[in-house]
Amino acid sequence: MPDADATQFTSDQVRHLASLVRIELTESEVEEFRSELASILSHIDALSEIDTEGVPPTNNGADLLNVEDEDAAQPPMPLEEALANAPQREADYFRVHAVLDQS
Repeated sequence: MPDADATQFTSDQVRHLASLVRIELTESEVEEFRSELASILSHIDALSEIDTEGVPPTNNGADLLNVEDEDAAQPPMPLEEALANAPQREADYFRVHAVLDQS
């Protein structure tokens, strides 16, 4: 695996990346991340050296299928039970503020 070379990244590049992910870094953290980013790239370079000839592409390591319950009709909840915890009620309906209400 190639050695991590912190000179691959300038301090300005690290600060730019930090601003993109909305984090603030001290100067010592900028230097630390320069080294860590270089190390990450060296690991990625090592992966690119692996021979994958004949290995079929995959999106995961397990044969998983979506498991869903059948969508079956059920009787509705009784009206009084549905409205039991309504903060405000008007007849058989939930009472809510108008969408454009300023209060």
